[in-house]
Amino acid sequence: MTTLPTVLMSDTMTIASALSGVSIVMLLALTAVWLNNYRTFRTPLLLGLVAFGAVLLVENGVSLYYFFTMRSLYAMDPAAQRVIAAMRAFQAVALVFLTYVTMK
Repeated sequence: MTTLPTVLMSDTMTIASALSGVSIVMLLALTAVWLNNYRTFRTPLLLGLVAFGAVLLVENGVSLYYFFTMRSLYAMDPAAQRVIAAMRAFQAVALVFLTYVTMK
């Protein structure tokens, strides 16, 4: 009986996963603030921000799920891994700025 080789997550994908996790934490905080403000002020802008946060939360959750369940999909191409990690880093930086100004 043969066993399938286990594909370990590369350092690049570990970084991408960690960045998705950090983004999820920031998005939870942001969405909570926006939701609380929407309940108080009932403005369409805040409702849009709540929707924005919810969509990004789902997107990051799905990507984190795929990072852990579809390792072999990402293991095939190191260039794709670098692009994914870079995009996660850009998103995390953008969320750091947004979180900073929202919490101020």
